[in-house]
Amino acid sequence: MDDKRAATLLSRERQRVEQALQDLLQEGSGSRGSATEGGGDIADPAEPLTDEQIDDAVTTQLRDRLAAIDRAEDRLRAGDFGRSLKSGLPIPDERLEADPAAELTAEEAADS
Repeated sequence: MDDKRAATLLSRERQRVEQALQDLLQEGSGSRGSATEGGGDIADPAEPLTDEQIDDAVTTQLRDRLAAIDRAEDRLRAGDFGRSLKSGLPIPDERLEADPAAELTAEEAADS
Protein backbone atom coordinates (compact mmCIF):
# COMPACT_ATOMS: atom_id res chain seq x y z
CA MET A 1 0.00 0.00 0.00
CA ASP A 2 1.37 3.40 -0.84
CA ASP A 3 1.99 5.94 1.92
CA LYS A 4 -0.63 8.40 0.69
CA ARG A 5 -3.38 5.78 0.79
CA ALA A 6 -2.24 4.60 4.22
CA ALA A 7 -2.25 8.16 5.56
CA THR A 8 -5.77 8.70 4.20
CA LEU A 9 -7.08 5.50 5.77
CA LEU A 10 -5.47 6.29 9.12
CA SER A 11 -6.84 9.83 9.08
CA ARG A 12 -10.36 8.59 8.38
CA GLU A 13 -10.09 5.98 11.11
CA ARG A 14 -8.80 8.58 13.58
CA GLN A 15 -11.72 10.89 12.77
CA ARG A 16 -14.22 8.06 13.17
CA VAL A 17 -12.82 6.93 16.52
CA GLU A 18 -12.43 10.46 17.88
CA GLN A 19 -16.04 11.25 16.95
CA ALA A 20 -17.29 8.04 18.57
CA LEU A 21 -15.31 8.82 21.72
CA GLN A 22 -16.60 12.40 21.83
CA ASP A 23 -20.20 11.21 21.35
CA LEU A 24 -19.83 8.61 24.08
CA LEU A 25 -18.30 11.04 26.55
CA GLN A 26 -21.02 13.64 25.91
CA GLU A 27 -23.78 11.05 26.19
CA GLY A 28 -22.21 9.46 29.26
CA SER A 29 -21.80 12.69 31.19
CA GLY A 30 -25.50 13.46 30.80
CA SER A 31 -26.71 10.01 31.78
CA ARG A 32 -24.36 9.73 34.77
CA GLY A 33 -25.75 12.92 36.22
CA SER A 34 -29.32 11.73 35.93
CA ALA A 35 -28.46 8.27 37.27
CA THR A 36 -27.21 9.73 40.53
CA GLU A 37 -30.39 11.77 40.97
CA GLY A 38 -32.49 8.67 41.60
CA GLY A 39 -34.32 8.77 38.28
CA GLY A 40 -33.38 5.18 37.48
CA ASP A 41 -35.65 2.20 37.07
CA ILE A 42 -36.93 1.06 40.45
CA ALA A 43 -37.11 -2.53 39.22
CA ASP A 44 -33.37 -2.56 38.41
CA PRO A 45 -31.34 -0.23 40.63
CA ALA A 46 -28.09 -1.67 39.19
CA GLU A 47 -28.89 -0.53 35.66
CA PRO A 48 -27.20 2.90 35.93
CA LEU A 49 -24.04 1.26 37.29
CA THR A 50 -24.08 -1.34 34.52
CA ASP A 51 -24.50 1.39 31.91
CA GLU A 52 -21.54 3.28 33.39
CA GLN A 53 -19.38 0.16 33.31
CA ILE A 54 -20.28 -0.47 29.68
CA ASP A 55 -19.52 3.15 28.78
CA ASP A 56 -16.19 2.91 30.60
CA ALA A 57 -15.28 -0.28 28.74
CA VAL A 58 -16.16 1.21 25.36
CA THR A 59 -14.22 4.38 26.22
CA THR A 60 -11.18 2.27 27.05
CA GLN A 61 -11.51 0.38 23.76
CA LEU A 62 -11.74 3.62 21.79
CA ARG A 63 -8.71 5.07 23.55
CA ASP A 64 -6.80 1.84 22.87
CA ARG A 65 -7.81 2.16 19.22
CA LEU A 66 -6.47 5.74 19.11
CA ALA A 67 -3.18 4.48 20.56
CA ALA A 68 -3.03 1.81 17.83
CA ILE A 69 -3.62 4.51 15.20
CA ASP A 70 -0.82 6.58 16.76
CA ARG A 71 1.52 3.61 16.50
CA ALA A 72 0.51 3.00 12.88
CA GLU A 73 1.17 6.65 12.03
CA ASP A 74 4.58 6.35 13.70
CA ARG A 75 5.32 3.27 11.57
CA LEU A 76 4.23 5.15 8.48
CA ARG A 77 6.65 8.00 9.25
CA ALA A 78 9.42 5.49 9.98
CA GLY A 79 8.82 3.59 6.74
CA ASP A 80 7.69 0.41 8.52
CA PHE A 81 3.96 0.67 7.85
CA GLY A 82 2.36 -2.48 6.45
CA ARG A 83 4.77 -4.93 8.06
CA SER A 84 3.97 -7.25 10.93
CA LEU A 85 5.43 -6.25 14.27
CA LYS A 86 5.88 -9.93 15.08
CA SER A 87 7.45 -11.37 11.94
CA GLY A 88 8.21 -8.42 9.70
CA LEU A 89 6.13 -10.02 6.95
CA PRO A 90 4.04 -7.73 4.76
CA ILE A 91 0.45 -7.26 5.86
CA PRO A 92 -1.78 -7.64 2.79
CA ASP A 93 -3.37 -4.46 1.46
CA GLU A 94 -6.83 -6.00 1.89
CA ARG A 95 -6.22 -6.30 5.63
CA LEU A 96 -4.88 -2.76 5.85
CA GLU A 97 -7.91 -1.45 3.95
CA ALA A 98 -10.14 -3.11 6.55
CA ASP A 99 -7.92 -2.17 9.51
CA PRO A 100 -5.28 0.45 8.71
CA ALA A 101 -3.83 0.13 12.21
CA ALA A 102 -3.24 -3.63 11.87
CA GLU A 103 -0.01 -4.66 13.57
CA LEU A 104 -0.01 -8.34 12.60
CA THR A 105 -0.96 -10.45 9.61
CA ALA A 106 -4.39 -12.08 9.87
CA GLU A 107 -2.76 -15.43 10.58
CA GLU A 108 -0.62 -14.01 13.39
CA ALA A 109 -3.61 -12.20 14.89
CA ALA A 110 -5.64 -15.43 14.83
CA ASP A 111 -2.83 -17.24 16.66
CA SER A 112 -2.70 -14.60 19.41
